Amino acid sequence: MPDTTSHADPLEISTPHRELLDQVLDKWSLSVLNELCERPCRFSQLRRAIPSVSQKSLTATLRRLERNGIIERELLSSRPVAIEYRITPLGKTLRHPIDVLLEWAAAHMPHIEQARETFDAQDLAENT
Repeated sequence: MPDTTSHADPLEISTPHRELLDQVLDKWSLSVLNELCERPCRFSQLRRAIPSVSQKSLTATLRRLERNGIIERELLSSRPVAIEYRITPLGKTLRHPIDVLLEWAAAHMPHIEQARETFDAQDLAENT
């Protein structure tokens, strides 16, 4: 019998895809992207805009996003020298898919909360 399965599955999540999504869609990356979509920011501005992020986590997030070509650093010729972060054209293309995911989450949150409550109640009953 011939193999009729498609080897070019567009929904296949390979290791590189999974790593990229983990790096771009994590908690801090979404917050950083939200800020940088509005305007370029210095590190201190990002820290103020996202007060719950630690300096270490923000630094790691910025490095990951820069490595993936989503944001870029610009050295400003000021005294003292400062670095400004801005979203790249590639990064701007993320806005629509992220908005779609957020809209999906908002639309389905009542169902998700109900599923969580049902699961937690069953889990509690099984473990008592």
